[in-house]
Parts: sequence; C-alpha cells; structure tokens
Amino acid sequence: MTLSAHDTTETRSRDELSETTSSEAAGDEVTSSELLTVHSARALAGRNVVFAGHGLPTLAVSLAQHTVAPDIEIVYESGVTGARPPAMPRSISDSILVPGAASVMPMTHLFNYVLQGQRIDVGFLGAAQVDKYGNLNSTLIGENWEHPDSRLPGSGGAIEAMAGAAEIFLVMRRHTPRTFVESLDFVTSPGPKKAAEAAVGSMPAGAGVTHVITDMGLMTRFAQDEELTLTAVHPGVDPAEVVRQTGWSLQVSPDLETTLPPTPGELALLRETLDPARIYLR
Repeated sequence: MTLSAHDTTETRSRDELSETTSSEAAGDEVTSSELLTVHSARALAGRNVVFAGHGLPTLAVSLAQHTVAPDIEIVYESGVTGARPPAMPRSISDSILVPGAASVMPMTHLFNYVLQGQRIDVGFLGAAQVDKYGNLNSTLIGENWEHPDSRLPGSGGAIEAMAGAAEIFLVMRRHTPRTFVESLDFVTSPGPKKAAEAAVGSMPAGAGVTHVITDMGLMTRFAQDEELTLTAVHPGVDPAEVVRQTGWSLQVSPDLETTLPPTPGELALLRETLDPARIYLR
C-alpha cells in the first residue's frame, strides 16, 4: 500500500510561525492541553507516517501537518489513511475523515497489512500508566482484576501500534506518581524489553516508547534496555519536582534542556483554526 502525500496551501512553516508577532497571544495563558499538543506536534518533524490515537494525538498530528510536517500521512484506527479533513474530527471514526482521504480500509486490513506490515513510523498514543521502560497500561487501575479501582477502555489499537510501529510517542496529560509508576497495575502494551522477558509470543518490531511528552517536560528512551530519561523541562519547571512526581528514581540528562514555549502562531492555529470548539483543548 502506498500512502501518498498531499499538498496544502494552508501550511505555515515553523519559521513563519516563529516570526508571528507576540501581540497575537498577548496576555493569553497557555493551557496544559495547548502545551502538550504543541510539543507533541514538534516531535513529529521529519516523520512520514503516523498512527494517531484518540484525543490529543489526533490534534497534535493535525497541528504538525500545518507546521513542522506538512507532508505527514495520518493513519487512523478506523481504517482511514491520508486524511485531510475540512475540520477537526471529533473522533478517529468521524465521517469527515473520509472525503479526500487516500484510502479507507477494513480494520482487519489496517492491522494485518499496515501495522503488522511495519508501515508506521510513529504510533502516537496516550495511556493511564507508564513505567520506566515505556510499558503501558490502559486497561485498569488497581490490583484486583475482578474488582479494580477503575476499569479503563482497554487497548484499542495500542498493543498493535506498540508491536508494529517503528517507535511510539506517548502524550500524558498528568505527570504524577500515579501515572508514572514503578510497576504497572496491568500491562496492556508491553514494550520490547518486557516482551523479551516474557519469552512468549512475537517481539515488537520497533523500539517501543522513545518519546514521552508531559505537562512538566520531555522524556526520552534511547535503547531497549534503557530507562526513560528526563531530557527537557518546560519553562519554570524544577527538574527536582519532576523527579518527585515520578514513581521511580528518574534519571535526569546531564544535558537537560528547557523547551521553547508555544509560539503565538502555533496557539492561533490551535485556537482559531484547528480546535475553536475546544473538542480536545479542554
């Protein structure tokens, strides 16, 4: 299957966005959702095909199409590929994704030929919990399977994305010891290290979780046996606080950086063009 690129006259480069005058967003407070979306979009620079999970990943990929990755192809779990919707879809199965899309395929074909066929550069996901090696839980909270504290939606396409994508980007709305945990309450999507330890089933084809974007900063994982490392914090965030809000002894990069805040142009795109109804920017 060929995932073709589409031209768009609405795309503005990051240089153009950076040159936008600060008066566009003067006095506006950047919300956590906006911060996460902008940094998620920026992380997609140089990528070609992305499997977009529900929620902020969907919005982030749309922002990337308008900024750092104008030719990126989006693959939705509903089977739509190469979508250029006229408005922000309300879900990954919204009918507005279909007109003008490169293809619409049954989910069996999507999972068998696209994900298992290793045609995805980045699987962009969310989760309820993540551990130091990038294993994910989106199934339940609590130790009792029959009577958990909370029962969650489950895997969806997350386990297939983890298994088939070249790498996984994870966006987490809250950076707390309950979401970044030493031990998952349930392993929904095992990364390469966890899968290798189990010694059963098929190994993930890619690197697993390589980037995590949170409301406090950015975490990176460089190799299968390595833990997530704090590589950047957002302006005003104390690295020591990030460590305190993590459920394991988080490693901090000696070359720790501070992220660049969202530009007025990026915020204008989010607020006025992509999500004026605040479907995702809650």
